[in-house]
Amino acid sequence: MFDKILIANRGEIACRVMKTAKKMGISTVAIYSDADRNALHVKMADEAIHIGPPPANQSYIVIDKVMQAIKESGAQAVHPGYGFLSENAKFAEALEAEGVAFVGPPKGAIEAMGDKITSKKIAQEAGVSTVPGYMGLIEDAEDAVKISNQVGYPVMIKASAGGGGKGMRIAWNDDEAREGFQSSKNEAANSFGDDRIFIEKFVTQPRHIEIQVLCDAHGNGVYLGERECSIQRRNQKVVEEAPSPFLDEATRKAMGEQSVALAKAVGYASAGTVEFIVDGDKNFYFLEMNTRLQVEHPVTELITGVDLVEQMIRVANGEPLSITQDDVTLTGWAIENRLYAEDPYRGFLPSIGRLTRYRPPAETAAYTPGTAAGDAGDVVVRNDTGVYEGGEISMYYDPMIAKLCTWAPTREKAIEAMRVALDGFEVEGIGHNLPFLSAVMDHQKFVSGDMTTAFIEEEYPDGFEGVSLPEGDLKRIAAACAAMHRVAEIRRTRISGRMDNHERRVGEDWVVTAQGSEFAVTIAADHEGSTIGFEDGTSLRIASDWTPGDQLAEVDVDGSALVMKVGKISGGFRIRNRGADIKVFVRSPRQAELAKLMPEKVAPDTSKLLLCPMPGLVVKVDVEVGQEVEEGQALCTIEAMKMENILRAEKKGVVAKINAGAGDSLAVDEIIMEFE
Repeated sequence: MFDKILIANRGEIACRVMKTAKKMGISTVAIYSDADRNALHVKMADEAIHIGPPPANQSYIVIDKVMQAIKESGAQAVHPGYGFLSENAKFAEALEAEGVAFVGPPKGAIEAMGDKITSKKIAQEAGVSTVPGYMGLIEDAEDAVKISNQVGYPVMIKASAGGGGKGMRIAWNDDEAREGFQSSKNEAANSFGDDRIFIEKFVTQPRHIEIQVLCDAHGNGVYLGERECSIQRRNQKVVEEAPSPFLDEATRKAMGEQSVALAKAVGYASAGTVEFIVDGDKNFYFLEMNTRLQVEHPVTELITGVDLVEQMIRVANGEPLSITQDDVTLTGWAIENRLYAEDPYRGFLPSIGRLTRYRPPAETAAYTPGTAAGDAGDVVVRNDTGVYEGGEISMYYDPMIAKLCTWAPTREKAIEAMRVALDGFEVEGIGHNLPFLSAVMDHQKFVSGDMTTAFIEEEYPDGFEGVSLPEGDLKRIAAACAAMHRVAEIRRTRISGRMDNHERRVGEDWVVTAQGSEFAVTIAADHEGSTIGFEDGTSLRIASDWTPGDQLAEVDVDGSALVMKVGKISGGFRIRNRGADIKVFVRSPRQAELAKLMPEKVAPDTSKLLLCPMPGLVVKVDVEVGQEVEEGQALCTIEAMKMENILRAEKKGVVAKINAGAGDSLAVDEIIMEFE
């Protein structure tokens, strides 16, 4: 076995690989850019080597720099993680030339299956059903328009070397095809150093289901079930689960056997994933094969008990697989939520900055990769992360913060475990998608398993605007906040020192307002908790060890758990729960009466301004001062976290002033241009 492995990656996947390597007694080497000098993966590694400036095309994907780090460290093997150089045949070739093991498939398999155009041709020749499209190279935007018309709209414009939603656009007409081709080409060049583009038919109402395969160099291969990845945003997966709530055993077997056959046809050896589009009749179409470890691999590990990273390392060491297809069993249900540094209230645009607070829910102590989840208890919580409290989220890389996973014996219990885990996940300092993830976990379409890749687009057509909690949930929160307010008032009177019997100073009658609802309550407290009575004659029993200043409250409400993130505001609390972000005011009856007379603050008028929606770099400005623009017209392009974002006019107008130009770095809400 290897003594030392270099991880040619960063972030959570680098940390994930290190955990297994250390479990196997293998020393680890990290590489890092200037931006990652204090990153978690650097701290976790046994040694770390600096490889260059922050941009990935000057550090992490520069093969010569990575090879130099390998020589300096004396590493015998390299695990590439996902992204960066993980599917780069030239990198695998360079490692082979130096006698360094690549913890991934052979160079030939990468060339055959890692390139989306080539893999589709091979799949077609092997008799695998594929989505209609144009597999040749596309010369320019006009050529893209011509081909799109031949294939038939809507079409998917994709980077040949792409992944993770980078270099991917959906076009419904000629203008979008022309614009999408150029943006995809630019993103592909920046992210992968390969700007080749292809076009395929966009299948409407699809489900995205993928098969995990594992092969060795001795001709053995198995499939480890499937993952449902249909909850996507901008073609990037957000929620994954295993198994799929849609497949039956016959379809699973057919997809799995076809995936293994395809892998064997190209001499595949390592962990890999074959991705399919599946329609409502369970017809499946080959999309691509990812010749690497997938972001969402933890859910497969949780339902199979197989440590995929360990298996990859053992295969790279020349060992045969220790399991056969008969050994593979799928136990329980696992769900993964990807926590991103992006603001759902701003159209999911990237957010960067310092993590002033980062407190994930406690992981199940008994669980380690390679352990059957069912052996760890009724519920498992796992959090794969590459950040820490006080660390920086950089604009140079993917915005992922963590991958939160839960496992339970049933899908229903796994979802509920995820809801509780999300409620208890504390992240402050940056915009993040925790509220959105909570909303998805409660959405009826997700709960029923009846979703497609168009879920977000269909259910949130105007973007995510937060969650309005039902009356029953508001009532529980109102009761909890009333009890918490009483605790805070007792503490306040104690601090004042004005009265020995301080509890008499705290009234029993209060009015709680939240999300437009008002609850008149009476608090009857004892040493075990409080009983909160409502005007309708109902009551709720509240018990908690919450103390003022705690930012997380775990409250027992009539025997059921309520987990809330708590912030102090004047006259009450800022409460975040199940995707809702609400202000809860707890006032005396007289204060509540007076509060109704207070005028509401009016937001400033920004209708004549184009504000930068996220920190980023201006790629180009498409208009000039004095130019008349139409609704929907492109005004400028902003790049952040390797993604290009085109800002468009919300209405017809005339450009009065332009405050930024190509190459300028802008902060959130900085004024880009003004209109008459």
